[in-house]
Amino acid sequence: MASSRLADQVAELLDKPGPLSVVQAGDPVLRQQAVAYDGQLDDDLLGRLIVRMRETMESINSAVGLAAPQIGLSLGLAVLATPEALADRLIKRGQQPVPFTVLINPSYQAVGRRRVGGYEGCLSVPGWQAVVARPDRIKVTRQDEAGQRLVEEYDGIGARIVQHETDHLGGRLYLDGAELRSFSTTEQVVERWGATGPGAAAEQLGFALP
Repeated sequence: MASSRLADQVAELLDKPGPLSVVQAGDPVLRQQAVAYDGQLDDDLLGRLIVRMRETMESINSAVGLAAPQIGLSLGLAVLATPEALADRLIKRGQQPVPFTVLINPSYQAVGRRRVGGYEGCLSVPGWQAVVARPDRIKVTRQDEAGQRLVEEYDGIGARIVQHETDHLGGRLYLDGAELRSFSTTEQVVERWGATGPGAAAEQLGFALP
C-alpha cells in the first residue's frame, strides 16, 4: 500500500511540465528521515524521476545537488553533479569536478581526521550561505539507479556535496552544523569572500575554522 501511494505521488509530480518545485525550509518533509528505497517504484518510473530531478537541478544556476525530500518526496534518493560553469574553476584549484551521480540509500563516514570549513548554500534556503566544517575525505556506500551497491571515496568538493545531499535524507539542513557567525547573503559571499575563501571571512566575521 505504501509503495502504491509513493508511486502515485511520483506519477503526479511527473505529470506536471517543467522543472519540479523545490520545497522550502519550514516544510516538515525536510526534517524527516527519508524512507529507504527498496523497489517501491518500477524501473521506468524511477528512471523518469531521476531524469526530472537532473533536469530540475541543471535548470537552477550553480546548483550541485538535489535530494528527493527537496521535491516533497520522503525517499532515500539524491542526484548531484558539478555544473560545467564551475568545472574550470575547480580544476584551477586542484579539485576534480563531480560527474552526474545518483545516490540511493547513501551513507558516509570520514576517512582520516582532517576537517575543512567551506561556504555552503541550499536550494531550500535560497539566497543565504554559511560555513560548515566537514570531513575533507569520506567513504560512501550507495546504490546506483541500476541497484548496484558501490563503495567509493570522495574528497574536496565532491565529499562536501555528497555529505550535504546525504544529510538531506536524514532530515538535516546544512544550517544544523553551520558556523552561525558566517551566515551571509549569497551576494556578500560572492563579493567579499569569493576570491579569498572562508579564511578571510573567519577573520573579519569572528569565527574559528578547523
